This record gives sequence, C-alpha cells and structure tokens, in this order.
Amino acid sequence: MSRELMQQNILKAQAEIDAKKDIVKNGKMRQHYHFMAQTGWINDPNGLIYYKGKYHFFFQYNPYYGFWDYMHWGHAVSDDMLHWEYLPLALAPSETYDNHLRGGCFSGSAIEHDGKLFLMFTGTTNNGEGFEQTQCVAYSEDGIHFEKYEGNPVLTAPEGVPTDFFRDPKVWKHEDTYYMVCGASKNHKAQALLYRSKDMLHWEFFNVLAESRGEWGYMWECPDFYPLGDKYVLMFSPMGAGERTVVYLVGDFDYQTGKFDYHVTGEIDWGFDYYAPQSFEAPDGRRIIVGWANAWDWMPFWKDWGPTYREGWCGFYNIPREVRLMEDSTLQFVPIKEIETIRKSGWQQEQLLVSDEKQIVEAGNGISFEWKFKIDLEKTDAKQLKIVLRSGEGKQAVCILDFVESKMFVDRNDSDGWSKGVSESILYLQNKKELDIHILSDQSLLEIFSDQYSNNHSMNIYAGYGQNQTCIYACGGKAVLKDMEAYELMECYR
Repeated sequence: MSRELMQQNILKAQAEIDAKKDIVKNGKMRQHYHFMAQTGWINDPNGLIYYKGKYHFFFQYNPYYGFWDYMHWGHAVSDDMLHWEYLPLALAPSETYDNHLRGGCFSGSAIEHDGKLFLMFTGTTNNGEGFEQTQCVAYSEDGIHFEKYEGNPVLTAPEGVPTDFFRDPKVWKHEDTYYMVCGASKNHKAQALLYRSKDMLHWEFFNVLAESRGEWGYMWECPDFYPLGDKYVLMFSPMGAGERTVVYLVGDFDYQTGKFDYHVTGEIDWGFDYYAPQSFEAPDGRRIIVGWANAWDWMPFWKDWGPTYREGWCGFYNIPREVRLMEDSTLQFVPIKEIETIRKSGWQQEQLLVSDEKQIVEAGNGISFEWKFKIDLEKTDAKQLKIVLRSGEGKQAVCILDFVESKMFVDRNDSDGWSKGVSESILYLQNKKELDIHILSDQSLLEIFSDQYSNNHSMNIYAGYGQNQTCIYACGGKAVLKDMEAYELMECYR
C-alpha cells in the first residue's frame, strides 16, 4: 500500500506540474542557463551523479507553489549540465517516517550499487514530540522509477543528537566499503558523523569525522567529503556561524581510524546566495559542486526568498563549479568548461585604460552574459574599481574592488527595488601583479569570481529586461585592464 501511495503522490504532483509549467516558463524572472525546476519551489541539490551516460540532478522540491513545504525529490538529466530533460519525480512523501506537511523526503545523495541507482535521504516527520529525522534508502533498476526500502529507516539519531538535527547523508565508496557522512549537532556544537556499510542497507557508526568547537556553529547542513589530489575536503553549510554560508576544510584522512585532520579552512562563496553545495565526480575525473542560489530565514542578512513566487516558482542553482586544489591546499571553484558551448557574439580586447569616467562595456545583451578580464595591479593606482552590472531604469548592482582596504564588495541595495544587502570579502593583493575577474550574469543571478576563483560572490537580483547596461570606472586614479573578453550566453530553456 505504501508503494502505491508514493506513486499516487507522484502522479498528483506531476499533474500539478503539467497544469502550470507552460505558464511558469514565461515568467519574467526565469533564468536562461542556470538550472531550475518547471514549477514551484526548489532548494538543496540532491543525488548529483553521472549515471548511465547522463548527468542526474535530483533536488529538494515542492511542486505545488513557490514556497518551501512538503518535500519531494525532483529529477532531471542532462548531457552537459546546461540543457535539461525533466523526468518524473523520484520521491514523494508516503511513509510514517516522511509523510508530514512540514517534513517529507529531505536532502541526500545517490550512488550506484549492484547495478542499481541507490538514493539515501533524510525522512522527516512529526509524531507530536517534535520533528524526527532518520536516514532512509530508495533504489531503482532504471534510474527513473524508485522504490523505498521496506526496512527504512536504516539509521536513527544517535544518543545525545537531537532528532531534528540529524540529516543530509552523503554516500561514497572506498574499496569494498560504503561510507556516509551525516550532519548533526551535539551539545549545541556541529558534527559530521561518519558511518560505514557493506551493502548500503545496514550501517554502523564509525567515528566523528570532524566537529566544531563553536567556531563553525551548532549544526552542519549538507556535509560532503571527497578526495582531491593527495588531500581530502570536507565542506558544509554551517548554522550559527554568522554570515558564513559555505565552508571548506582541507586536510588528511585515515580510513583506519575514520578521523579527518584538517589544516586549511576557507569559504566557497561570500555572497548571500550560495548554500548546501553537493559534489560528484564527472566521467573525466573532475570534481564538480552545485549549490542552491538562495538563503534561509535564520541567516543574518536574509530579507526573503525573492519575488519569483508571484510567477509560481522559486529557486535555482548556481553554475556548476569544478573544484581544484592549489599548491597551498586552498581551493579554486571554476565554472564548468561547458559554459563555452553556449557562448555567442563575443569579442576580445588586449588592454583598456579606465578613469573616473564611466565606460560602457558591451557584454552580450547585458542580461545573460559572461565577462572576463584581469586588472594589471602594477599599472593601476586607483583606490577603487567599480563594476556596474544590470544597470538601467534607475537601478544597478555594483561590484567594488577596493585596493586600499583590500576588500571586495557586491552591493545590490539599488539593484531591483526588492533585494537588499552588501556582501564583502578580503582581497589578497600583496605581492600580486594582477587580479582576475570572471562574471556570469543571468536574468536573476550574478556570480562574480575573483583571485583565481578562490574569492567568489553569488547574489540574486531580480532585474528587468531594461536593466541591460554594463559599465566600469575608477575612483582616485586609473586602472588598467587587460585580456578582456565578453560573450552573450545562449538560452538553454526555450
């Protein structure tokens, strides 16, 4: 009966999608090349995997309206992570452990096991004593239609961990054993718990992989753990760590003890709209991460989730990024090379002298575009360089590179009549000859990468079609730009 109930709930949700998708796709704030659902609300990326010749994105999904509620797993496949085919929903609430209006099938991951595609997810329910989160399994023969394991849940919260702070399993395989890291909280401090299994169904606790002593908050959401070069990376989204939304730790891991010894920490993105990234390995060996381009209401800078709910939807993903390890064990997060396949109408320029007079830059159509350049720091004496994006109709977003304070700011207070806030990060300029900038603009998102893709800002803005001017100017001197190139980016959805 429970299997039938899940199928009924999937068909019910699909009918809702089919009834609304043609209206929603014409929304003025819909993206051109960033991943989004056909209708409704999405948040965390789930189950990212390359399986049977396709990239699979699963995603936290409420197909009914543009607000968080009653979580399902949506599903789409792609050949290039840019053009998507939507498949039937993979999971819908149907069991005692996940069938709750304020719960459902929460975040998790995917892995191939015994020729089947396995999903591991957090079931969330409430039986009158608060929310209960447990780890559960579903599997599929064809990678499209899933069945929940009759023995669910396969894991419950360990002693000392509150039942509403035990979620987001990420699974991988090493040699002949499956491992899983799960976010938790104990004594008001965050933990990443490590489990292991031989068959994906029977799990044993191994160790506390890593934990906060207070510096990284009281809960780690969506932890992910993977090898990179000769190191290991733990990344997570911390609750209770101020404006930090995505943290990475780099160090060494011992499969004998299950302990992670990290010695480098960093931020994946300093903007307000990057959260819960999940990683997977592409067929060519690249480690790719995908994040949710939004924020939660408990964050100090949060205003709301934006006005797209008026169009019957909310949520999209940041551009997939390749993670690369630097010599000093810090990380780069580089937009996937597949972006080059949707470029058109491009131009290049070797050098540009920038003064205090605004210079118009032709960057595609000014809405969906890519723009790259380097600042020659040896020839630049300006105190600031201001990059004005999505300007027009009395509105604009501004990226400020402050060479005196060694800071980078992205100001969206005047960007759309809706969004608020200024993100900031440190610019590491000492002993550097140049600073590289890479900008990706879409209808409702700006992603600005700098300093070899180690210092990045993602900011949602809901700008109109008339906001299509791009310009640049210097303050307190001149700036010299070089190796400039810009492209319009083609539509991937219509």
